Amino acid sequence: MTGLQVATPHGPARVELHCAEEGRAALLLGHGAGGGVRAPDLVAATRTATAAGVHVALVEQPYRVAGRRAPAPARQLDAAWLAVVEELGGQHFANLPLIFGGRSSGARVACRTADPGGASAVLCLAFPVHPPGKPEKSRMSELDGLDVPALVVQGERDAFGQPTPSHEREVVLVPGDHALKADAEAVSHAVGEWFARVLRLFD
Repeated sequence: MTGLQVATPHGPARVELHCAEEGRAALLLGHGAGGGVRAPDLVAATRTATAAGVHVALVEQPYRVAGRRAPAPARQLDAAWLAVVEELGGQHFANLPLIFGGRSSGARVACRTADPGGASAVLCLAFPVHPPGKPEKSRMSELDGLDVPALVVQGERDAFGQPTPSHEREVVLVPGDHALKADAEAVSHAVGEWFARVLRLFD
């Protein structure tokens, strides 16, 4: 594991690089709104990705690096993420397909920035379809805006709602709630099976 800081328009972001023996692609993963990169589902996805030959960058947003728990506005999150993408894509992951991903808020950032950032695929862990108890405030447009292959791994009892699959979007339900802590092996299995399919598209 290698740690580095990346300058962004909203302060430094912190990045943990986990390199695979065979670099077939690179996965950038963002954390949830009030959490960090040690979330169980992010750990599981990182281990599965590196085993599949995918480099992983765990990205800590500037507001978390600064010690704040309350998330920055969406436009700041997206701008900081794209700055990290530009840096890593040029310096560390040149000529590799980039997969954007994250859990919860990080998954939303990955979806919103997939097109401008040139993502080849998107991995969403616990995508917050709507605030708990407020299905009328849907965020499905962020998922629907993707035109690249996507996987959503969602807890069966997630109070933030359940996304629907589509032509390019797979949805896998696993035991547990929004935290995706109940069955890390199920998360790993879902991510691993998806990598086995999606990486063939890049060969």
